[in-house]
Amino acid sequence: MKNRKLRMGMVGGGSDAFIGAIHRRAAFMDNQIELVCGCFSVDPEISKSSGLSYFLPEDRIYSTYQEMFEHEMTLPEGERMDFVTIVTPNRWHFEPAMMALERGFHVVVDKPMTFSLEEAKLLQKKVEETGLVLALTHVYSAYPAVKEAKARIAKGELGKLRRVYVEYTQGWLSERIELLGGNNAGWRTDPKRSGKAGCVGDIGTHAWHLSEYITGLKVKELCADLKAFVPGRPIDDDGAAFLRYENDVTGVLTATQIGTGEANNIRIRIYGENAGLEWRQMEPNTLTIKWRDRPTEILNIGNNGYLTPEALWNTRTPAGHPEGFIEAFANIYRNFSLTVRAIKNGETPSGDCLDFPTVYDGVRGMQFIETMVEAGYNDNVKWQKWID
Repeated sequence: MKNRKLRMGMVGGGSDAFIGAIHRRAAFMDNQIELVCGCFSVDPEISKSSGLSYFLPEDRIYSTYQEMFEHEMTLPEGERMDFVTIVTPNRWHFEPAMMALERGFHVVVDKPMTFSLEEAKLLQKKVEETGLVLALTHVYSAYPAVKEAKARIAKGELGKLRRVYVEYTQGWLSERIELLGGNNAGWRTDPKRSGKAGCVGDIGTHAWHLSEYITGLKVKELCADLKAFVPGRPIDDDGAAFLRYENDVTGVLTATQIGTGEANNIRIRIYGENAGLEWRQMEPNTLTIKWRDRPTEILNIGNNGYLTPEALWNTRTPAGHPEGFIEAFANIYRNFSLTVRAIKNGETPSGDCLDFPTVYDGVRGMQFIETMVEAGYNDNVKWQKWID
């Protein structure tokens, strides 16, 4: 392809939305991508005003995503978008993603990938048929310290793994703020828009994915409990599970949005025969390794002297300068864009470029949700096999 930026379209992400701004900032960080079009809201007026505030021409601001795909297809190949980013409530992930793939556009989509497992499998099939790229924004897997943890475990430094503890605690839904309006709680607590799971789908999937990504092991079965603590809420705001991974590794997962006073407290601890490691998202540049037979190591991201190549590839600033949420999003966008660029040039993407969550992570995420819901409300079954 020509020496140019990839052209991005967007579904959702209007000026009244939180996550769309995060995606745009992250996508632009490496100067690989430019926004060229979008349908930014179900409200045509909000879509138009948002697009104008992003300095887009009026004829590339659309009232519906269907209109966007159809019109973009009529443009010369040198002008139309290359991929679309979908940042809508879960209920509206599948259809625009499928329409994009059917028309030859690559896709970036927020997690969970779809509204149902059936939809996720259809997207997987379409990705395999088309050879197009679908990236899923499990952002916490893209922090440099997480890359370091994964690489060290893959090299066997912790020895045989034994135990995983992973948690994601928030407190913003400790009260029924969804009734107030003007926030993101409305659709997240509405099963008609979020899907079968509330807290488990929103943040539990992040905790689960982080554990599988770092360990390289898949969950085989789980024992779960789900609950809606806030009176009148129709969907879970708290969940926990015992996990059984491959290779006889066991784990505990907790996810809650009623942890009063908590913000986004993500923490993972993994223990092996030789050592344990710990990472917290609220101290993102620090990875702690606790050795069985020597002093504890505290690794600081940005220090080129001892980090693995995997961490360095995803590190942007010298040691002491915090790298956080938007930079992690940017790592996904950077790797995705380099992969798409390589494919367009008829080249094979490098392993570093291919290191981002894909449609297969999306399918497993929906399987996780289905399995948690099946187990979480069933007191008669202790262990639930992973739902395929």
